[in-house]
Amino acid sequence: MRCLLRGLLGVIAFFILAGALLFFLAPSEARVERSITIQASPEAISPKVNNLKAWRSWSPWMQREPDMKSTYEGPEAGVGAKTSWESKTQGNGSQVITESVPHERIATELDFGEMGTARSDWTFAPEGDGTKVTWGMDVGPDKNLGARIFNLVADRMVGPDYETGLANLKEEVESGGGN
Repeated sequence: MRCLLRGLLGVIAFFILAGALLFFLAPSEARVERSITIQASPEAISPKVNNLKAWRSWSPWMQREPDMKSTYEGPEAGVGAKTSWESKTQGNGSQVITESVPHERIATELDFGEMGTARSDWTFAPEGDGTKVTWGMDVGPDKNLGARIFNLVADRMVGPDYETGLANLKEEVESGGGN
């Protein structure tokens, strides 16, 4: 019995030590960023990001769950525009535009409920005959172990969705869709 108790305490101590080590080694912050060049002006692209209702046509998450329940508050576009969503497969949350510099930059605050918060940003920079569109997200700083573990894999989890969303946005803009 003593041997079993000692072994159990050893296993518990191992997991506590491993958790503490992971907490201190995992990053408290993470950045995910992807870019694409779209053959259109910033003026043709940025309204499709600045109006949160327009996301329905290109967002990878809304394409995965077309029946996602979304509500909108505030102005139609720009600072203060807000969307909240409830999803069986994509999670629940909300996003509000906190900064909008016409055709140059858009920033948002994201709230994923128990999963935490993040900041997202978009930039639109003329490049040749098109526009370089960059979509980024900053997570953290976080003080809990679960969030720090997410930070280890944030780029691998969110990056492909950003790539899909940017490709969808490019297709929509370049084909003249969504007007």
